[in-house]
Amino acid sequence: MNFFLTGYTGFVGSNICNKLKDYNVVLAGRATSKNSSFKNAVYCTFDLKKTNILKPYLDGIDVAIHCAALVHITNDGNQEDYKKENVISTLEFAKQAASSGVKRFIFISTIKVNGESTELGRPFKPDDNYVPTDPYGLSKYEAEVGLRKIADETGMEVVIIRPPLVYGPGVKANFASMMKWVNKGVPLPLGGIKNNKRSLVSVDNLVDLIITCIEHPKAANQTFLVSDNADVSTTGLLNNMAVALNVPNRLIPIPASWFNLASKFAGKPAISQRLCGSLQVDISKTVDLLNWNPPYSSAECMKKTADAFLDTINKKNQ
Repeated sequence: MNFFLTGYTGFVGSNICNKLKDYNVVLAGRATSKNSSFKNAVYCTFDLKKTNILKPYLDGIDVAIHCAALVHITNDGNQEDYKKENVISTLEFAKQAASSGVKRFIFISTIKVNGESTELGRPFKPDDNYVPTDPYGLSKYEAEVGLRKIADETGMEVVIIRPPLVYGPGVKANFASMMKWVNKGVPLPLGGIKNNKRSLVSVDNLVDLIITCIEHPKAANQTFLVSDNADVSTTGLLNNMAVALNVPNRLIPIPASWFNLASKFAGKPAISQRLCGSLQVDISKTVDLLNWNPPYSSAECMKKTADAFLDTINKKNQ
């Protein structure tokens, strides 16, 4: 089987590489950084603004996995940038893949297609009818709509996976920041946020699902949600980090209602939502249709993430 993987140097893409190293793979990224673990890899530069160069590399490809995306830009309101790089480029790539005979196209989307938050105990489901307003989420939604149309018109099978927050060794952004503060033993005023629930997925569990979707016959033209199936509160997440890092828990139990008030006064309610709100996903369709369960527990994935984090610190200090 031959594969085409975009975004192979990214967080998710680089972990997919570990599972495909024994296959014939075309690795497409912004920079052609070679992966020494591959025996049979062809490299090509992949620019989200210039997808017309991919056609020569798609001959003989069985499955395309599309991880590359514009995630963060300086102006969060600039929908045109997201549209060019996440919608137009994705659909052009998919059209080229279909015309080249690619059998299955796996698209890594986002839970933002479902929305920004859930009511406690009412998780998102893959078939929820919702149109996002967030520019990034909207661009992924529009890409999904276009991909389904291409699947109908060409017969190429499309699989859509919407992960929530993805963590694991090498994770960056807010998750890495939280781990840094917990490891330093800084007292954090987040010990009272115990009544929310958030779904997360380790990169190992996400990649396992992606690999399952490569050949599973029931994955064709389906949309799946994914998580570790172990929802956790903000306080619980920080406690889990402390355990994995083997450091004392230094959380101050300030009530969640205080954060809501403070964020309103500051004019930044989104901060309170991220800290105190819930975002849960229902993976029952994924489990039932694919006979898939997360193979790795959240505890072992957190420990693996923490060990990698500490290893990086130790190397910097040497």
